[in-house]
Amino acid sequence: MSITYGFIGSGNMAKAMIGGIVTSGLAKPDCVVASNPSAQKLDLLKEEFGIETILKDNKTAAKLSDVVILSVKPYLYERVIAEIKDMVRPDAIVVMIAAGQTIAANEARFGRPVKLVRVMPNTPALVGEAMSAVCFNTNITADDKKIVMDMLNSFGRAEEVPETLMDAVTGVSGSSPAYVYLFIEAMADAAVLHGMPRAQAYTFAAQSVLGAAKMVLETGMHPGALKDNVCSPGGTTIEAVAALESNGLRAAVIDAVDTCVRKSKEMSK
Repeated sequence: MSITYGFIGSGNMAKAMIGGIVTSGLAKPDCVVASNPSAQKLDLLKEEFGIETILKDNKTAAKLSDVVILSVKPYLYERVIAEIKDMVRPDAIVVMIAAGQTIAANEARFGRPVKLVRVMPNTPALVGEAMSAVCFNTNITADDKKIVMDMLNSFGRAEEVPETLMDAVTGVSGSSPAYVYLFIEAMADAAVLHGMPRAQAYTFAAQSVLGAAKMVLETGMHPGALKDNVCSPGGTTIEAVAALESNGLRAAVIDAVDTCVRKSKEMSK
């Protein structure tokens, strides 16, 4: 049975998700619906992914869809749900991808039983490497979960978490690409200091981060053990690690994630 995925809003995250769904073969372009007040954004989706059903009408998009993805800013949720709630079919799955939007608050906005999913993806979805956290309300069945997980895995990795951990997810994956970009930029600056051309420095730094992350994911080894494997006695790497530790790298990262989590909790109130 084919599934129709409907996107209410078509910004960067929606574009990334649509790209994953279509290019992975999870669904054909004619099984994707998108709505947006901007005709220009809709035309770009049609041009890039071959989507034919592009609409300015959120109600029609919701009515046509088996999976309704609310890809709008958090402050628009109340207005958009009020607009589409009577159009969402009883068996449709509604996926929320906005920070701070809880399951309970949006169940209340629908005012009736609805299959509701809360997702926290991150911007590497744009290159098919998202890390998404997902939690489900009690109306979601095992089959519904598979549909959602297949969708999320089409543009990266996804894991189910309890909703109480969504703020922690914001700190460790939702916002963390920015921390990594800072780290890559700093490493490249150091290489430039020692004579490497900047573009080449970014390539060396970024590929090293990518490779190191892949080692953690694919070997299953503890990051500390992988670090130890690179640190030869009296060598260059242990000297560098010592410098990072003396300058408080570990404490700074923990403080950054903690600050992000606390801010996320404030936004969820």
